[in-house]
Amino acid sequence: MGAYGDLVPDEEAGQLNGSMTAGRDHLAYAAASTEAYFRAAAASLAMRPGASEPDMSAALLKRHYALTGSIATLSSEVERTIEVNLSDGRRLILKTSATAEAVDSFRFQTAAMAGLQGFTGFVAPEVLRTTSGALMFEQEGMFEQEGTCGYLQTRIEGIPLHQATPAPDLLFRTGSALARLDLALELVSVPAAHRPVLWHIGCWSRLMELEQYLPSGSTADNVRVAMSEYAEFVEPRISDVAWQVTHNDPSPFNMMVTGQGMGFIDLGDGCWSPRIQDLAIAASHVVKDSTLPLGGAEHLVAGYASVIALSALEAKLLVGLMRARQSALILVNYWRSHLFPADAQYIKKNVARAEHGLSILAPLGVASGEAAVLAAISSYQP
Repeated sequence: MGAYGDLVPDEEAGQLNGSMTAGRDHLAYAAASTEAYFRAAAASLAMRPGASEPDMSAALLKRHYALTGSIATLSSEVERTIEVNLSDGRRLILKTSATAEAVDSFRFQTAAMAGLQGFTGFVAPEVLRTTSGALMFEQEGMFEQEGTCGYLQTRIEGIPLHQATPAPDLLFRTGSALARLDLALELVSVPAAHRPVLWHIGCWSRLMELEQYLPSGSTADNVRVAMSEYAEFVEPRISDVAWQVTHNDPSPFNMMVTGQGMGFIDLGDGCWSPRIQDLAIAASHVVKDSTLPLGGAEHLVAGYASVIALSALEAKLLVGLMRARQSALILVNYWRSHLFPADAQYIKKNVARAEHGLSILAPLGVASGEAAVLAAISSYQP
């Protein structure tokens, strides 16, 4: 983690947004592709979420925010996530962790949420400041709570996209809102954008060492082909597209249908990466219809492109990125399910969708994938 930070200091991230040179792009990608970065990123996902008791969360809420309320633990893969219901009817989310890695992650998340306030075209949670005015708290030497850090945010009220009917107009609106989120993130200055994140695209070429955890059959075959084609056709060009701070995990569990528009939650995997990565991830999750070349992702792609026009290179690489992201999701979550079998159902909540989507995209090569993307952009009307 330290070596990567030395290569691209966190404080430079905000200054580089929107103006990062090709040389800097290559540096960022090379740094995230190192063995040390991959091992540090993998180590953070090889740990269970913190097992602090609810009464500790209540104490933290009282100490740092002077608030009290009923508390319920929510499912979470890394940090401890608590729903807080206040007596005045407000519903908040408290995230805490006792791991050293969480400090940088929480610094990134809180700064990003604070920076997104005031932008329009999407909905994002609001981070609540502590009684001392900080975006997050870090505790030292407090007996049971020693080393705990955390933050408090508002809870977005709505329906997760995975529970909504994926009508074409909804997917188009999702894509356009995601593009507006990216336009906002391009202007947001955040710390720790270069911390190790296993979902960073720089790790993908190393993920095939997790192949041993896949069940044999068509899924494993599709993953091998997708990752091989990614390494051959996409990876050599990825530094040539626009890079910026991204959400990096706009999954159907993290995109919300609200009365104010599409909302985006959970910036825990956010980092400095190719901007088109957000589109590739979101689109990869909505590939369901085997009668369409992009499985129904056409509508989301068109919505995104209606706000941010794709470059010729981005259109060429998009399907390869979608297939590689589906493969990365499958590899990482089979591995983590092996580590934590009791939590396998939650960990693999997106796996079946990725396996099905990958099977639909499998017939597309570079040329046919590019043609499908261009056709979607040019022909779709919301």
